[in-house]
Amino acid sequence: MTQTDLPVHVPLATQPLGVLGSLKAARTNLLSILPEIAVRQPMVSGRTGIRWHMIMDPGAIRQVLLEKVDDYPKSRATKNILRPAIGDSLFIAEDAHWRWQRRAAAPVFSHRNVMNLAPVMSAAADRSAARVAAAGDHAVDFLDEMVRTTFDVISDVTFSGEGTFDSDAVHRAIDAYIAEAGKISLLDMLGFPDWIPRPGRLLSGKVVGQMKQVADEAIEARRARGSGDIPDLLDLLLAGEDPETKRSMNTSELRDNLLTFIVAGHETTALTLAWSLYLCAFDQEVQNRARVEVQSVLTGDTATGADVANLPFIRQIVDEALRLYPPAGIISRTAQKHDMLCARDIHPGDTVMIPIYALHRNHMLWDNPNAFRPDRFADRKAVERYAYLPFGDGPRICIGASFAIQEAVIILATLLARFRFNLVPGRQPDPVMILTLRPNDGVWLTAEPV
Repeated sequence: MTQTDLPVHVPLATQPLGVLGSLKAARTNLLSILPEIAVRQPMVSGRTGIRWHMIMDPGAIRQVLLEKVDDYPKSRATKNILRPAIGDSLFIAEDAHWRWQRRAAAPVFSHRNVMNLAPVMSAAADRSAARVAAAGDHAVDFLDEMVRTTFDVISDVTFSGEGTFDSDAVHRAIDAYIAEAGKISLLDMLGFPDWIPRPGRLLSGKVVGQMKQVADEAIEARRARGSGDIPDLLDLLLAGEDPETKRSMNTSELRDNLLTFIVAGHETTALTLAWSLYLCAFDQEVQNRARVEVQSVLTGDTATGADVANLPFIRQIVDEALRLYPPAGIISRTAQKHDMLCARDIHPGDTVMIPIYALHRNHMLWDNPNAFRPDRFADRKAVERYAYLPFGDGPRICIGASFAIQEAVIILATLLARFRFNLVPGRQPDPVMILTLRPNDGVWLTAEPV
């Protein structure tokens, strides 16, 4: 199979980069710091200012994410980047502070609540299809379109579309923050103490402060008004409490978690959908097969929550897109104790990375790993648990995973029911990771009505 038979992928490093080379690469595309041997070995170690280890062995990953999760908290660099924007929310908090928030928020994403939100997803998919149809023969950037569509969903399920909260402004503020603050600092790579300021984060943090004030005011207004007939995400969070301690979230805790859900709840799904549409355009046979399934299941031309369970091949496309282009291409932990991973010594303070991008393309774990093959997921039980981690795993697995999958299947099925997607010559997407793995310059496709 030649390179032209494969969907786009990131060229990995074939030579040691050194500190400055690693910094330059990381600030341009974080995935380019990954050594090519990471897709052929179970573990790679080195030193770039601080000791680091990349693990691709499922048993070692299980140890880090499940068996010894308290010994491997999120890395200091990750916390330093995100804390100014989302505080000590579920994504960052550790130990008891994380556990009580997780217990309080878990019912929000129960199967019943997620299914109740399906009509919002179907309505957003329908509006997206209308916009695509209006574009006619013109190419559409489906990254922008999917960001808009999934943001429609998260806005409606968070605030019932009531218009009292400028969610667009929130998204712009956090996006601006991540664009600058999300870049790796030389101080991070050299292991300098957290209290030494990182200039970009100080400057970009000002706009986030204004955004937090807006969010606080919206929360207090809802607290005073009370919930509507059909509770939205904010209502459910306000009503949530730790079943063990009966503790509920105060305004700042609600705000930090709400902002986390708003950003993560649409960004990752938008990326998954954009990559899924690119892959369907890349492989027309897969697209044809998916459309046949959709047309045999849908009673109209918009997918509903009830259709999701009857669209296994659409789900397989989503799963394969998440394998090839995981939104979180690398997750990072800081070892707290001496340990052994793959018979290698781990010291306290070492950075332990799980490069999801390399794990999902590791030749020891996947057959022809760079190829687009949705049938890998025809039997999900045959996929090794810790070889496929688009949502992480262990107690810190993404709380909104079922929400994201349902949304992606509904929107993808709706679009495939109405259009045939084709690549635009000369406009291939370029996978680039700063904080998430995005198609640089968008995903440009044409959409032909079927």
